[in-house]
Amino acid sequence: MALVGGAVLGSAGHWAVLSRSCGRAVAAPLFGAAAYSSVPAVSNRDGQQREASTRRRGRTPQFVRQHLPPRTEKMAVDQDWTSVYPTAAVFKPASVPLPVRMGYPVKRGVPPPKEGNLELMKIPNFLHLTPPAIKKHCAALKDFCTEWPSALDSDEKCEQHFPIEIETVDYVSSGTSIRNPKARVVTLRVKLSNLNLDDHAKKKLIKLVGERYCKDTDMLTITTDRCPLRRQNYDYGMHLLTVLYHESWKTEMWESEKTEEDMEEYIWENSHSQKNALDTLLRIKASENVSDVTKEELLASEVVKDYRNSVIALKTEGETEKNMSQYKESVKKLLNMQALP
Repeated sequence: MALVGGAVLGSAGHWAVLSRSCGRAVAAPLFGAAAYSSVPAVSNRDGQQREASTRRRGRTPQFVRQHLPPRTEKMAVDQDWTSVYPTAAVFKPASVPLPVRMGYPVKRGVPPPKEGNLELMKIPNFLHLTPPAIKKHCAALKDFCTEWPSALDSDEKCEQHFPIEIETVDYVSSGTSIRNPKARVVTLRVKLSNLNLDDHAKKKLIKLVGERYCKDTDMLTITTDRCPLRRQNYDYGMHLLTVLYHESWKTEMWESEKTEEDMEEYIWENSHSQKNALDTLLRIKASENVSDVTKEELLASEVVKDYRNSVIALKTEGETEKNMSQYKESVKKLLNMQALP
């Protein structure tokens, strides 16, 4: 092996010098063998000093990032807010010119400010649904909408032409999903007076629905929540209303065998109380030698009307103190016994 010009060259020509740097000659084989150094390497301390010097030279002012002022400091008083929050987005402290605070107060202080506040970023906000933004949305959607019918100028007309009322609720909550299970619930309301029902069908429908019917408001309420989707619950509610309507018009064979005791409510017409009251009045008139009085005239008299109302209240509401007192006075008037205590 010979040293030629500071390079190491083997006798058989197997070694050749690749480079020389920092007082070290690096030789590599010509045929893919490993590379070795013929001069000791520089110490670690010198390498660290050289790297630190290089880093210091690279810290020039042109590489230092300048912090820009937040957008709130550059906003005008008449800033178009729809350009700041055009769509739904997380809370941006640099874009909201409000001193918003949220979070747990530390050491009995005030809640943390909006800068870097994760609590404000977690919850949904309505900064994109301000009144000007909603007005712009309505103006954009106006071309795709139809005008409200001029004939439906009152709530009574709307109820007459659209008797069925559908109620659903949308929820906004903070959670793993934007969908709330309660949003699938559908409530259907309709007045029985708006349905084409006769006396038999109406009574049978009231019997079928049970507590879902309110007698004071004449309102039938059907709430469906069995299906996982709102549309399915809506279809199920309409199906129930259709089935109840057609079922109430059916007359079963056993319904013709119902007696007065089986009726859902007390009916004065053709009842035993009506017949007994007429017989009693006819006998009283006969004893007074009055024979030109008809049953229709007796039924239209105030005495019989008072007796009818008291009997219906007693049969329907029960034997309360008020009903018993009213029934007592009506019987005394019917028998012409007002002087008795």
